[in-house]
Amino acid sequence: MGISREFKETVKERAQGDPEFRYALLREAFGCVVDGELETGRALLKDYIEASMGFRELEKRTEIPAKILMRMLGPQGELSAAHLANIMRVLQEAESVHFELSLSR
Repeated sequence: MGISREFKETVKERAQGDPEFRYALLREAFGCVVDGELETGRALLKDYIEASMGFRELEKRTEIPAKILMRMLGPQGELSAAHLANIMRVLQEAESVHFELSLSR
């Protein structure tokens, strides 16, 4: 069962008005990607992008066409490490944050 349009609009409105919520959404998306939960991570990245800069602006900043970005972040998307790193770099710059990976044994 998919997420309703009303729910997506609520998330978008909240993200646009609440920088902490936007940061938490981006942090969760990155965490899912790092933990190997790629489907969830892609979905959260897509939600974050739609709620913040939008795919047209991301296209300008990554030089990856918006339609390809949307496809890559979709449920069946194929996302290369190079494209993912580029997207993550741009999103961190846009949000003025820097996430670091902490390794432990």
